Amino acid sequence: MRSGPTRSGGTVRWGICALLFFATTINYIDRQVIRILKPTLQGDLGWSEDDYGMIVFWFQAAYAVGLLICGPVIDRIGSRLGYAAAITVWSVAALGHALVRSPGGFAMARFALGLGEAGNFPAAIKSVAEWFPRRERALAAGILNAGANVGAIATPIIVPGIALHYGWQAAFIGTGLLGFLWLAAWLVFYRAPHRHPHVSAQELAYIGADQETTAGTAPISWARLFRHRATWSFVCAKFLTDPVWYLFLFWLPDFFAKRHGLDLKTFGPPLIAVYLLADVGSIGGGWLSSALIQRGFSINAGRKLALLACAVAVLPIMVASSVSSLPAAVAIIGLAAAAHQGWSSNLYTMVSDTFPKSAVASVMGIGGAAGAIGGMIMARYVGHVLETVGSYTPVFVWAGTAYLLALAIVHVLVPRLDTAAVPADMPRATQASSGGVRDQR
Repeated sequence: MRSGPTRSGGTVRWGICALLFFATTINYIDRQVIRILKPTLQGDLGWSEDDYGMIVFWFQAAYAVGLLICGPVIDRIGSRLGYAAAITVWSVAALGHALVRSPGGFAMARFALGLGEAGNFPAAIKSVAEWFPRRERALAAGILNAGANVGAIATPIIVPGIALHYGWQAAFIGTGLLGFLWLAAWLVFYRAPHRHPHVSAQELAYIGADQETTAGTAPISWARLFRHRATWSFVCAKFLTDPVWYLFLFWLPDFFAKRHGLDLKTFGPPLIAVYLLADVGSIGGGWLSSALIQRGFSINAGRKLALLACAVAVLPIMVASSVSSLPAAVAIIGLAAAAHQGWSSNLYTMVSDTFPKSAVASVMGIGGAAGAIGGMIMARYVGHVLETVGSYTPVFVWAGTAYLLALAIVHVLVPRLDTAAVPADMPRATQASSGGVRDQR
């Protein structure tokens, strides 16, 4: 006997959300194992700083390519098979790290990992759209996205113990197997709502009650999107600031090891503190712009003031390398990580402020790819700086200025956040090239 939609259907719907949360957690664990093991791998395998930079570069290259192609593929084959394919590819690639020894071998494994991991968020957001009414989608997306920081926190807890007791190969194997455990649960549990055996008719009606009508909506071409300054503002902002997040993901353990003498046994707590602060920033940044708008600021002013606050909060990272106190360094870097997540919350929302729904996913993919390309450049730059200068100071100075520069570009390209109004059937001659029609207040 099935219960009503608030119990049985709710259980299924939020069970799906839990699966998406754990997939995102595994996604971030698998991508970050190598950063935790970097000092160990450099000692055992004789890597140079340039070698490690090259390995990270190829992950970012694959991630950029994957972001551009995964969305259309997942739309074509569906969430169930698309997610299954993505996590299979990245889990096999994660296991493959245990079989290689050379920098080139690791670069190949990281390239395969990047291709697979790029499918996580397109598949997850598509699943949310299928399973949740619009009134619940933001909450569901926020929960699954929290898996990123949980994965960042879990990695320094899980990986050092495995590596110290069983070797670094076991760390890649153990974390890679997590994906296959998730895959089994996904294939057993996930179906489209109208095909799921445990969803009642009432729950189906609840899920579909406020779904938008998409019949007759044609896709918007990239060529058309690139004619709008709002697209370029998002692309530039992602290109400049995403590499700072990748810097935190891939290089912080090495920074703590070089500057503060930490190792596998000791850099876990500082990393956990940084990502706990990042969680606070992710929520706080979104709250700030919403609070400003509720107090009478326009959407344009509310978003940009929140972005400005985040950009200013990153500035202290420029002195992080010269601080001798570990708690002070953690506080400065944690503030910057929190500011980045707050920045991202508002930057993502700006896409929905300036583009119709039929274009949001495409613009997000384009911007994500630009950010990954920026991450590729960052990887090569950091490796070169450490190889030649031996200090993180130039890297942190660059990171501290990136957000203010990005905000300046955003404001110059889009002085007012407007609806881009690019319906797919609008003739080219009538499209507004400025990226908008009126200010939303």
